[in-house]
Amino acid sequence: MKRLNIYGRLIAYLKPYWRQAVLAYAAMFFATLLNLFVPLVIARAIDQGLESGQATALFVAAAIILGIALVRALASFGQRYFGEWLTYRVAYDLRNEFYDSVQQLPFSFHDKAHTGDLMSRATGDISETERFVGIGLMEMVSTLLLMAGVTIAMLLVDPTLAALALIPFPILIFSTLRFGAVVRPLSRLVQDQLGLLSTTMQESLTGIRVVKAFAREPYEFFKFDKDNDHWFALRERLIKVWGNNWPLFTFLISLSIFLLLWFGGPLALNGTITVGALFAMISYVLMLNGPVQRLGFLVNLTATAGASASRVFEITDTPSDIEERSDAHSLDRHRGQVVFEQVSFGYRDGLNVLHDISFAVQPGQTVALMGPTGSGKSSVISLIPRFYDPVEGRVLVDGIDVRDLTLDSLRASIGIVLQEPFLFSATIAQNIAYGRPDASNEEIIAAAKLARAHDFIAGFPDGYNTRVGERGVTLSGGQKQRVAIARALLYDPRILILDDSTSSVDTETEHLIQQALQTLMQGRTTFVIAQRLLTLKSADQILVLDHGRIVQRGTHDQLLAQGGLYREIYDLQLRDQEEFLALEAVTA
Repeated sequence: MKRLNIYGRLIAYLKPYWRQAVLAYAAMFFATLLNLFVPLVIARAIDQGLESGQATALFVAAAIILGIALVRALASFGQRYFGEWLTYRVAYDLRNEFYDSVQQLPFSFHDKAHTGDLMSRATGDISETERFVGIGLMEMVSTLLLMAGVTIAMLLVDPTLAALALIPFPILIFSTLRFGAVVRPLSRLVQDQLGLLSTTMQESLTGIRVVKAFAREPYEFFKFDKDNDHWFALRERLIKVWGNNWPLFTFLISLSIFLLLWFGGPLALNGTITVGALFAMISYVLMLNGPVQRLGFLVNLTATAGASASRVFEITDTPSDIEERSDAHSLDRHRGQVVFEQVSFGYRDGLNVLHDISFAVQPGQTVALMGPTGSGKSSVISLIPRFYDPVEGRVLVDGIDVRDLTLDSLRASIGIVLQEPFLFSATIAQNIAYGRPDASNEEIIAAAKLARAHDFIAGFPDGYNTRVGERGVTLSGGQKQRVAIARALLYDPRILILDDSTSSVDTETEHLIQQALQTLMQGRTTFVIAQRLLTLKSADQILVLDHGRIVQRGTHDQLLAQGGLYREIYDLQLRDQEEFLALEAVTA
């Protein structure tokens, strides 16, 4: 991304607030302009007051300086207030845009992104950016304006002496530009490393139970310390660049004063110029001391903001693989028919995990998908709500290609219980009602009862108002799974997807959930993924996948008669159990 393009985009965020920007910059311009008059007023006081002994001139000069100070105070207030307002308003807009982009990006992006790095961009990078767009940019303009104003004022006082005093300024400008060119790439490296450091911390804290279970705290500390050392090394390089340039900036200002005194002093003594004029020239150069020192800081700030902004724009500019067509229409019928037509799919180009998948599911039917780990079961159901798009073929819901439907209407008709249930750090009731925040307490409780979650929820001191920890850590695996099932039940979808949703519950709880789901599944199209055949036996259709292909399909009895993979799994899981139950029934 080109550097000027980045800064142009950042400045464009001020456009909606042009009134505040005009007020801020007008106040800044007025305050800077008033500053330029002070040395002239003092010079006149010296020449007309001190040298001629006119006390009135001193009083008038003092009154003028006091008036300038009062007016400048008001202008400085406007500059600071509106500058800070613009700083945080732009940060507000940029953070919202970043968050919206992250929310809108498809699963394929989140499969590769690191949460810690995204958090670093949303916090640290935007904080660096906001400092530049508002008050930082204004101070940069103020400093450049002051340098230009001082140069003009000095030339008006005495062109020859001004030319001598300004000799160091081209060196100063060149050094400042070189400083920015070195600092900017270093700043980008620092910000990238900070993102990696945040990722390391986030992963370690998220997996803290695993870390402690395997006593790997020393390793995690070593890994974090290594990344932190690298961050500090980069930051130290940046400090060295800063340290090498800052004294040069100060020296060049001092050199200007030296030239003024060396050449201007004799001129003042012999009367070629007045003492007041020499004082004004020195005052103007000293006036630049602070801004020039800030200039180094502002160049650093600008470079850091450019590096940080490029990291933010990398996310906001990331194209989505899942684009909603401009002529997409809503799914209104909600019958629940699902058809796969010769679908192939891969998470990466050229590496398909599904090959030529075709099947049809009529409204109200239950379809079970089973097969070894990595056979493609979860990939199949991920295509229905359009988390991903197929590489080849079509997925149709109610006879319409899902790519022709609006995402909101499509996903509003689908309820999902993922293999790894996620609960937010909120109350149990809020987690159940996540898909329907307007649901009543009675509806929430009814869904929990169907999911066989009501009894354990009612056993908590705060009942449905019990707050679960981060990612639901205060609940057991089976409890989290049942809350997630209740969330899907309350959503009342036409298509229900259960991705191994009973994998974290014991056999008794699984049986209770299956009873509830049998009632729920009536009139709904249901996709069930499970490793246990007991869960799949009652399905209208069972699809057996292996290496991304459907190798068998049919009912439980039909698949047993066919032999093959399904029969092999049956013999391992259920045959002995069913033979024992049959023998027990005969002997009874």
